[in-house]
Amino acid sequence: MSQTTRVSAPKGFTPARVATLIVVAIGFALVSSSGFYTDLLWFEQLGFSSVLFTQLWAKVAMFAIGALTMGIVVGLSIWLAFKTRPIYARTADDRDPFSQYRELLNQLRKVVLIGIPGILAVLAGMAASSRWEQALLFVNGVPTPEDDAQFNLDVSFYLFQLPFLTAAVAFISTALFFAAIVSALVHLVNGGIRFRGRDSSMTKAARIQVGITAALFLASQGASLWLDQYSTLTSPSGLYTGATFADVNATIPGLQILAGIAALVAVLFLVAAFIGRWKLPLIGTALMIVSSLILGSLYPWLVQNFQVVPNERTLEAPFIQRNIEATIKAYGLENIESIEYDAKTTATQGALRKDAETTANIRIIDPYLVSPSFRQLEQIKQYYGFADHLDVSRYIIDGKTQDTVLAVRELNQSGLGDSQSWYNNVVVYTHGYGLVAAYGNQGSVDGQPVFLQASIPSEGALGKFEPRIYFGENSPPYSIVGATDAGKPRELDYPGGVDGAEQTYTTFEGNGGPKLNNLLARVAYALKFQSEQILLSDAITDSSQILYDRNPIDRIAAVAPYLTLDSDTYPAVVDGRVVWIVDGYTTSNQYPYSRSESFDDAIADSSGEYTTGNPDINYIRNSVKATVDAYDGSVKLYAWDDKDPILQTWQKIYPGTLRPVSEMSGALMSQVRYPADMFKVQRLILGQYHVQDAGSFYSQQDAWMTPNDPVSDTKLEQPPYFLTMKVPGTKAPAYSVYSTFIPRSTGESSRNVLTGYLVANSDAGTKAGQVSEEFGKLRLLTLPRTTIVPGPGQVQNSFSVDPEVSRLLNLLRQGSTKVLNGNLLTLPVGGGLLYVQPVYVQSTGETSFPLLKKILVAFGDKIAFEDTLDGALNALFGGDAGVVDPVDPVDPVDPDNAIPAVAKALQAAKDAFAAKVAAMKAGDWAAYGEADKALQAAIEAAVLANK
Repeated sequence: MSQTTRVSAPKGFTPARVATLIVVAIGFALVSSSGFYTDLLWFEQLGFSSVLFTQLWAKVAMFAIGALTMGIVVGLSIWLAFKTRPIYARTADDRDPFSQYRELLNQLRKVVLIGIPGILAVLAGMAASSRWEQALLFVNGVPTPEDDAQFNLDVSFYLFQLPFLTAAVAFISTALFFAAIVSALVHLVNGGIRFRGRDSSMTKAARIQVGITAALFLASQGASLWLDQYSTLTSPSGLYTGATFADVNATIPGLQILAGIAALVAVLFLVAAFIGRWKLPLIGTALMIVSSLILGSLYPWLVQNFQVVPNERTLEAPFIQRNIEATIKAYGLENIESIEYDAKTTATQGALRKDAETTANIRIIDPYLVSPSFRQLEQIKQYYGFADHLDVSRYIIDGKTQDTVLAVRELNQSGLGDSQSWYNNVVVYTHGYGLVAAYGNQGSVDGQPVFLQASIPSEGALGKFEPRIYFGENSPPYSIVGATDAGKPRELDYPGGVDGAEQTYTTFEGNGGPKLNNLLARVAYALKFQSEQILLSDAITDSSQILYDRNPIDRIAAVAPYLTLDSDTYPAVVDGRVVWIVDGYTTSNQYPYSRSESFDDAIADSSGEYTTGNPDINYIRNSVKATVDAYDGSVKLYAWDDKDPILQTWQKIYPGTLRPVSEMSGALMSQVRYPADMFKVQRLILGQYHVQDAGSFYSQQDAWMTPNDPVSDTKLEQPPYFLTMKVPGTKAPAYSVYSTFIPRSTGESSRNVLTGYLVANSDAGTKAGQVSEEFGKLRLLTLPRTTIVPGPGQVQNSFSVDPEVSRLLNLLRQGSTKVLNGNLLTLPVGGGLLYVQPVYVQSTGETSFPLLKKILVAFGDKIAFEDTLDGALNALFGGDAGVVDPVDPVDPVDPDNAIPAVAKALQAAKDAFAAKVAAMKAGDWAAYGEADKALQAAIEAAVLANK
């Protein structure tokens, strides 16, 4: 009779617990893999899957190389230490303190052989994988047309090779260090290395292994020292960035000698490993330490303090000149045109006659103040919104360039209030609608912006275009769009009817996101967005698409990770679509001798439109112009500067992802502009580097800085301003960006007088695939020291203390209103510099918005304060400024000015606004509330009546 033996499960491993562990493991695997799967779907839909796979393989390859290198070096070292250990009888040796651990170490041999190298390998692999970009640049780097001034090496060596070589040598040194430490410990415990009082002994095997490892480590240190000499050319530690006199004559020779000493000592250790005599390598090591102190620290210090400091201006001159020339090249300033501008300070009659085209385009609508006006007049519904800071652009209207202030009407789901739900937020309210644009140089008689493109549906001078905004700066985290099984649209398009109660619905018809046409995709996205509704909702069909990562900056950063992106994304109507345009930069901090600057500090100004977390740079190029379609999110990258070696290298890494400029349409070409952040960086550099003589540069007597914004409380710099103007030395007006300079001061007080005026041509032309030769041309107007032209701060102060201006401002402040100073513009017209500032008035009510009421102007020491720009200019220039075609305030009730002609509704709005102001002055808040409601109703009626 046979007996059956029942094998019981180990305690703690019941079937239920095993099943639970399996489920947890599967769940962990799903969550981990879902992220990659959704990334793959997103990149494939966008057409940039090669970017994802290139990054993936580069990271995997670097992880494998790093892990294998560390694992093999440390593992082989430990294995050799165990393999060659001496065999001792298993008796305690009182003279050997490690004998009691020897048996334990041998019992844990496999753990030590596998565990220590394995842990170090994983950590090393993770560290190496973070260097994937350096590795790709090292492998694919292209040569440049420049050599450095010290070693005559191609600049590409510093941009692409040196960072990787430095990191690789440091990695190898670290691996050898760990190998030496771990193998020495194994030999020490196993008796291969023994210490008995003052005596010590080492087995032959231990001696050879320790000697060879030490030799390799010292050789790597020698290589590191040799590479350190090249790093002096990008060091910002001295008076300037680059190798100084002390570096060239002391530090660099010292590093070369130390590298040679390290190589020699490595050879001595290698010899000692086989002959067993340690005296010479130990003496060599001591000599190396002493030499490093003398050659690496003491000698350079002596040269700097006893030779350079007493004669610094003379000795540093040739190296300062190197720094000046390299900095000018690295920041793209070598072709700047310097113009001596002998600015007049006396306002005379007819002075602006030759600048009539510029004065006709002076922007009096401040994009940083009028967002509330756009919201009150063009928001239409509470679930729409506009950015706090609007954008400035220009369009050809009736054959003339018209500067505009514009914004996209984006979706604002917080305005839904209690109506928010998963279905409404994800399926119904999916997109914004339309682009709103106002004339930059016009205001209505009531002080409102005059719109050239407005309403829902969108109508105006910009023509017909796709108005739906699925991708924008404030789009929802994700939306699910596409046709339903019944074919009935369910995405709210825009409100309709007289009171907006009727709704118009639409269905997204583009290719904007991954499809949810299978269970795997729905599970992956349910995990990604932590929403079970993606799995359960019957609103999702095989035709559904999920739109996410909708911010233009995020989309471009994902498909072009090598770019530093401009912080100011701006919309434009191009070829019947609304597109977001983004400037992309290739940057480096490895350009030899070029000045290193903080990119974050350089772009920070009072506009608030700047990013943080960017690395320091000493080289920049506007290498890419990128667009994101606001309807379907498609991304296009154009190689704007195809001569940039960094961009050429990335093109080799990511082939086929960039388009040539020749593929840009004329409409797109007309909307690109000079990059704002790059302009900020360049103006920072020019504050010092407009002086290109080494002696004068050293004294810093003519250093400049950008003035602080006089209308801001942040004490940050005045932002650059875009506007159409004719610059001295040019033949015709052009869309431009400018900034001003005043003398640099390190204290709180400074001379707020103008010393320079920097302007960049921002008009690329209108020809398809062809960039205007004038685009990007930098001109620096330098003012003579003998002429005192007030700076922005001084002009703003003059406005504040002028008795007549103060009286009029106090009148505007009566009641519950406040006065808002608009941007203070500076224009080189009339042979001098004209300041123009719009002044707005805003009541304190919840639905109030700024109204343009006055214009302040200044020329020299004279100022004027009138209701219109034309009136202010004429008052400033003796009754006749010479402006041929002034722009007068526009009456929005005039059918010729209304868009569309809804004079009756607009008249009602005008009457309601007048009643509102009268009620506010009388303190009748009940009447004020009724008038405000009437105003809102009239505005909505005016918009909706135009359907």
